[in-house]
Amino acid sequence: MTQVVQKYKRYLADFGAFESSLPAVEPRWLHELRLRALSRFEELGFPTTRRGNEEWKYTNVNPIANATFEYPLDIDPTALLSSPSKGGRPRRSELRQSAPWNDDWISLVFVDGHYSEALSTAPGETGGARMVNLANAILMDRDVVERHLARYATFEEDGFAALNTAFLRDGAFIRVPDEVSLPSVLHLIFVSTDQGRPTVSYPRTLIVAGRNSRLAILESYIGLSSTPYFTNAVAEIVVGDGASVEHYRYLMESPEAFHVGVTRVHQGRDSIFSSTSFAMGADIARNDLHVFLDEPGSSCFLRGLYLTSGRQHIDSHISIDHVKPHTTSRQYYKGILAGNSRAVYSGKVLVHKDAQKTDAHQSDKNLLLSEGAEVDTKPSLEIYADDVRCGHGATAGQVAEDALFYMRSRGLDLETATTLLIHGFASEILDTIQLKPYRLYLDALFSKSLPSFQVGVTA
Repeated sequence: MTQVVQKYKRYLADFGAFESSLPAVEPRWLHELRLRALSRFEELGFPTTRRGNEEWKYTNVNPIANATFEYPLDIDPTALLSSPSKGGRPRRSELRQSAPWNDDWISLVFVDGHYSEALSTAPGETGGARMVNLANAILMDRDVVERHLARYATFEEDGFAALNTAFLRDGAFIRVPDEVSLPSVLHLIFVSTDQGRPTVSYPRTLIVAGRNSRLAILESYIGLSSTPYFTNAVAEIVVGDGASVEHYRYLMESPEAFHVGVTRVHQGRDSIFSSTSFAMGADIARNDLHVFLDEPGSSCFLRGLYLTSGRQHIDSHISIDHVKPHTTSRQYYKGILAGNSRAVYSGKVLVHKDAQKTDAHQSDKNLLLSEGAEVDTKPSLEIYADDVRCGHGATAGQVAEDALFYMRSRGLDLETATTLLIHGFASEILDTIQLKPYRLYLDALFSKSLPSFQVGVTA
């Protein structure tokens, strides 16, 4: 206990300054929640012990635990509006070019974890739906926030979630009432800027979709910093009975960044949750997604594409709980690895005792472009019901030589043939994206990135 406290004393000191800066009007339950979370973090720390810790067996978080990240209280969320970048362009323009952007989307922008009203385009409320920053919602939407916040992303066994909850102050709050369909895509942009020193931010998202509502949302995490930083993000998504949530997650942190994202989804009867993640960049990144199919008829469809190069490490930790009968889930993830990079896919489906008629399948496929690249893939099923249809599978291999030979025999050079094969491998994920502007953006980004993902690259 003492060793843990000493190791993380920077976080404890920052928490004291953070508490002193909070407004006196905040509700008491939130203050008590933070204290409980901090106490639990003091007990847990980060999961640096990998032996016997199956969830973190293949991901070493010591580079995060051993570093010192400061929580800055003096952030100016409007700085991106006018501060020139190194290239002379306005920072706002740089932000638009660093993330998927569409003027027709509703956007909420957070700079180093703090809401920037000037950069955002959210109307606050439209058609009864609320789209505001969490600090505002804590005061104006107290009943909904208190009922759902930290109910799904619990921190009893998760040091990262505990630390995020201890510093819980701002983030995104979205509430869509019963029978309401949000007319536009909602884009949440979390951007990290260069503070000249290693810093940490704690983005928080709470989405509550009411009965028979419809919502399309994109989460983007981007970095505009050459200094190491740590993004510790938590998102909670509640999908009401008959509701449909179309979710996308875009990760493009800076090469020196560390990113741990925890997402918890709770689904009601006959609800649909679909999510597609795209991840590249960052030194170490983890996407921890856990979906609870908690009522009959609920279904989720999870897809992901991750690209690693150099010495990057990306971990996709995907779990689905089939709690009630007649539920359906699909997991389909693909990875493209180059250089001496490493990827982890851990997919788990848990079928509870009463979850009869469960239909679940998971698959992870990886393309290794160099001898130094490595993937640890572990799909798993844990079944306690007897009337189910479940399956899983995983593959890892190189670009097929016979396919390369065939394409080169038709006059294509090695680079063009390889590029087409890699792009075809990724397209199975990219082509499933229903949001057309985002699909086109990713397709262009992927094509631009391909030269660094050629066969044989080891740098």
